[in-house]
Amino acid sequence: MQDHNQAFTIGDQFYLHDKQFKIISGAIHYYRVVPEYWQDRLEKLKALGCNTVETYVPWNMHEPREGEYHFAGMYDIRAFIQTAGKLGLYVILRPSPYICAEWEFGGLPFWLLRDGDMKLRFSYQPYLDKIDRYYERLFAEFRDMQIADGGPIILMQVENEYGGYANDKAYLHALAELMTKHGANVPLVTSDGPWHDLLDNGSIQEAALPTINCGSNIKEHFARLKRFHGQDRPLMVMEFWIGWFDAWGDGKHHTRDADSAAQELADILEEGSVNIYMFHGGTNFGFTSGANYYEKLAPDTTSYDYDALLTESGDITPKYQAFQQVIARYTELPEVKLSTDIRKKAYGEVEVKEKVSLFSVENRLAQPVESPYPLTMEALNQPFGYVLYKMNLGKNRLIEDFRLIQCTDRAHVYVNGNHLFTKDDLEMEGKETFELTEPENELSILVENMGRVNYSVKMNSQHKGIKGGVIVNGAFQSGWSQYSLSLDNLDKLDFSKPFRSGTPAFYRFELEIEETGDTFLDFTGWGKGVAFVNGFNLGRFWEIGPQTRLYVPAPLLKQGMNEVILFETEGKAGESIAFMDTSGLGN
Repeated sequence: MQDHNQAFTIGDQFYLHDKQFKIISGAIHYYRVVPEYWQDRLEKLKALGCNTVETYVPWNMHEPREGEYHFAGMYDIRAFIQTAGKLGLYVILRPSPYICAEWEFGGLPFWLLRDGDMKLRFSYQPYLDKIDRYYERLFAEFRDMQIADGGPIILMQVENEYGGYANDKAYLHALAELMTKHGANVPLVTSDGPWHDLLDNGSIQEAALPTINCGSNIKEHFARLKRFHGQDRPLMVMEFWIGWFDAWGDGKHHTRDADSAAQELADILEEGSVNIYMFHGGTNFGFTSGANYYEKLAPDTTSYDYDALLTESGDITPKYQAFQQVIARYTELPEVKLSTDIRKKAYGEVEVKEKVSLFSVENRLAQPVESPYPLTMEALNQPFGYVLYKMNLGKNRLIEDFRLIQCTDRAHVYVNGNHLFTKDDLEMEGKETFELTEPENELSILVENMGRVNYSVKMNSQHKGIKGGVIVNGAFQSGWSQYSLSLDNLDKLDFSKPFRSGTPAFYRFELEIEETGDTFLDFTGWGKGVAFVNGFNLGRFWEIGPQTRLYVPAPLLKQGMNEVILFETEGKAGESIAFMDTSGLGN
């Protein structure tokens, strides 16, 4: 595996310019942090004593629609790598087509599902062809930034935790070959849990160094990794889990005590290298949070705080200080002067200025697509958000059997604008009965994509919206109009149109400020939906918690007047929102 023509090599240890090198890395996902704060987070990483930063690369953000590439703003991966390099940090890239990361669809683009025969994460040629084309564009962003060319990139990862999904070694080899084809000249790694068959399933030892992902029992897991290597090889925890993520409905924000985590870090560094997951978690802005699915759907919160070493808003924690003390045993801590002035502001309460019902503006936000049967989001070429389905239910009569077939993830059902019931996940296909009382009756169904599953066996069945159909009195219904509501065009809203309480609606606020600062939007008194500041989608809110406030970084605000819009789906709205100077997560 070792290549002496490279500046970074793998033998019995990691070698940087022929000298042994212990990787002390922390994870920062550039796409979860506003670019104005990249330098601050990286400076704090360096001050911790880390020599490397690791990041995943989300395919679905860089190619949101097939052939349409985005590498600007929060997705300017080249600028992020350059910032790290200027600070003297090395970079580990994980440009897998799949990243997990509690991210929408594990980073896979929704449009892959438009192929009815798609087999994700297998050596299915149409899938590999799309990766090939994507890598050609992606690697152009950083091909010249690898260490052999004087850049900071020292490692790249093939796939991600593949051993927990399948064991198609031909697929893994194909990915490694594609990475090399498109210019990867640094050593490659894989990462898998150290349990059961995961290392066996997910490793291609002749092409990539196996590493492990875990949060405890390091000595035991390193012993197993040594046996798996079968020879002297570097030991590395590619994801050292120091906290955990939150799902909506969790009883509380997940935390892990600093002392136990610091002791496990000491055990790692005694024998090998580490990537701290997460050093700084950041935020699932917009519709980017994913979901897990075991017994039921568990969608992730907007905050990806992760109980990391830095909070969601970038504050240093006691855990950071405990880790710094451990790292200081292995390297001299640099003096780092923080260059970004970040302040927190409590702007107080802001009352609703205007409001309008969705049913009054649906035609302004989307042109209806007509079809004899309901169309999924994927068929509508819609990545995220909501779909509003409408049809004429006809005359007054008793509906004894109403069912939603293959509908995901959450559906609000209305007749003539009156809310009948809301269905979630496993409840969808349960039978409902109701009376139609008007001579003509319009059925409306607002279906929400709450985040495509990012891990495990459900990934090939992540079509959103209504896939099967709608049963009324035993028969599938035809004659549908579909409105794609990605909510990326709120400038088209007309707040002079009617508002009706108890329906999905948009609420507009004005926040006038003299000085910008980080703040937290408190949505107490509101049901469920998404929030926008100056047109930027902050992400989802939901009264069930554990998250109770949305992080608003100062760069999203401006001096003077700021516009805030909430789209609320449950018909539960307050008269105001508030902007606080703490997260409410308890860090």
